[in-house]
Amino acid sequence: MSTADETLGVLLADDHPMFREGLAAVLSTAPGVRVVGQASDGDEAVRLAAELQPDVVVMDVNMPGTDGIEATRRIVTQSPHVGVLVLTMFDEDESIFQAMRAGARGYLLKGADRATILQAVAAVGAGSAIFGPALARRLIGYFGSGRAGAVPFGDLTDREREVLELLARGDSNADIARRLDISAKTVRNHVSNVFAKLQVSDRAQAIVRAREAGLGERH
Repeated sequence: MSTADETLGVLLADDHPMFREGLAAVLSTAPGVRVVGQASDGDEAVRLAAELQPDVVVMDVNMPGTDGIEATRRIVTQSPHVGVLVLTMFDEDESIFQAMRAGARGYLLKGADRATILQAVAAVGAGSAIFGPALARRLIGYFGSGRAGAVPFGDLTDREREVLELLARGDSNADIARRLDISAKTVRNHVSNVFAKLQVSDRAQAIVRAREAGLGERH
C-alpha cells in the first residue's frame, strides 16, 4: 500500500514475461510509482494482491487458469481499496463491461503510449475511473444509443445525486470533496449510501448505472 511518501505500489498481472518486464521498466521511470510484484496468471494475481496489498493491479484479461475478469472480481471483493486497471488486447464491448462489472476502475488497450499508461495508473490509484479515448467514445455511444435503459434514482437525496453525478464524470473522492466543499469523510459516507441504494458493490458499477441513466454528461 502507499507509504507516507505517497508512493503507489503496483502489481503487474500478465502471462507474457517480456510484456511484464517491459511494463515494469516503463513504470519504474515514473516518480512515485513502485512495482511491488508480478503475477503470471489470475490465481497468482489474487494471492499476491492479498499478500502485498498494492494500490493498483495492472491486469491482463486472457491468462491461463483464472482469467483477469474473475481475478479482478476476487481482488476487489477481498480488498476493495485496491484499484484494478485492465490492460489487454481485447476491445470487445462484452469484455469491457465484464471488467467494469467485476470492479475494474479502468480499461486500456495494449499499445497505449507510455504517458497514457502512467496517467491511468495514477488515476486509478487516486480512486478515479479511466478508459482510453476510443473505449470512452464507445461507452458514450453505447449509453447514448438507447440500448441501455434509464435507471430511476428517486430514493437518492439531492446531495447523493450530486455525488453520483460527479462519480459518473470520473471524479475521485478528493475531487468531489473540493467541488462540493465537504470533507473527504462525508464524501465516503455519501458514496457508501449511493452504493447501497443503487445495489452495487463498487465504483465502476455505480458509474455504469449512472451513465445508463444519462448522468455524468458534460455540457
